[in-house]
Amino acid sequence: MSARNQEQRPARKRRTGRGCPVCGKPATAAHHPFCSQRCRQIDLGRWLKGAYVIPGRPPGTGGEDAD
Repeated sequence: MSARNQEQRPARKRRTGRGCPVCGKPATAAHHPFCSQRCRQIDLGRWLKGAYVIPGRPPGTGGEDAD
C-alpha cells in the first residue's frame, strides 16, 4: 500500500472498555493498553520473571515433535 493511500484511511479507534491490565486505570493512547510507562515496565518485568505462563505439553511427552 502506498503512503498516499495510508494517509487517506481513517485511523482505527481503540477499544476503551478495558482498563490497564496492571492497575485498572483507563488506558492512554500513548501507552495502550496500559495507562503509563510505569505499568508497561511492570508488565514486561512479569513476563521476564516468568510470572505469566502459556500452558502447553511438557517436553518429551510424545506428539508431533517426537522421533
